[in-house]
Amino acid sequence: MLKTGKVPESVLKRSIIKQIRTKRDEILIGAGVGEDCAAIELADDEIFVTSTDPITGTSHDIGALAVHVTANDIASSGAEVIGVMLSVLLPEGTEEEELKHMMQQAEDVCSKLNIETVGGHTEVTSVVSQPVITATGIGKVKKDKLVTTSGAKPGDDVVVTKWIGLEGTSIIAKEHEEELLKRFSPSLIETAKGFSDQLSVVEDAKIAVSVGVTAMHDVTEGGIFGALWEIAEASGCGLNIELLDIPVRQETVEICEYYGINPYGLISSGSMLITAPNGSDVVRRLKQEGINAALIGKVTEGNDRVLINGDEKRFLEPPKSDELYKI
Repeated sequence: MLKTGKVPESVLKRSIIKQIRTKRDEILIGAGVGEDCAAIELADDEIFVTSTDPITGTSHDIGALAVHVTANDIASSGAEVIGVMLSVLLPEGTEEEELKHMMQQAEDVCSKLNIETVGGHTEVTSVVSQPVITATGIGKVKKDKLVTTSGAKPGDDVVVTKWIGLEGTSIIAKEHEEELLKRFSPSLIETAKGFSDQLSVVEDAKIAVSVGVTAMHDVTEGGIFGALWEIAEASGCGLNIELLDIPVRQETVEICEYYGINPYGLISSGSMLITAPNGSDVVRRLKQEGINAALIGKVTEGNDRVLINGDEKRFLEPPKSDELYKI
């Protein structure tokens, strides 16, 4: 059992540093005993992009989620993710094997996305009741290729990739599997749990940028409604969104109905919100590469953010607490 405080050097070497196998040429100094900083070499015409996110809503797949969430943030800027730093806070009573498993999860994602873990901090503390990982991502992008959340322009199409609610559905299915199996078939729950394999939008972003985009925003806490508001608020524009065109899996609909929560306000890593002059071209290219995508509306002049559901129209509201926290 790990004792309170910084993990011992032997544990650091055995269960953390030894698990880090993905390496990048840009990293001059990476993770190591006694190293407080990472050193990264970039070209003169490249921009250094960073993002940081904590994972607090679940203990399942926390190592993988930590890397995915920060990598998705970096990807939404049009940048290539090259490194990640992990700050890991563990509750008292944590076994070393649990720590090692988290790092193996993180490294599995890093290996798939070609990201190097360049450092971080690991500590056992009484102030947390479950593991908390904060990931800081590091990326690079050419100066003329930087994409922002604030770049949407009136007349742009609005595109969303994959399906909304994938992350939240997977978390609920894993955290409440026993309860859900009393109501739903094992195959439905297994499918919902498997949504955790679709949480990266790194490839979504790369494909969209190659076609041409004005803004991108990964859909996280607050769900698609929160992401739509944020991209419109950042860009100072309005929206007309067709609610029924927003792609959502039936498994998500059924699990959300069971718990009485709104899938459109559910944490949705795995979906990228995109604005583009030619959204149909973006959708077509994504589908050619095996990634589901849909046109869901238009960017408009003014500040009205309108949700259209058949003959019914209502206004989008500022983001609220994620639906996941209601369960």
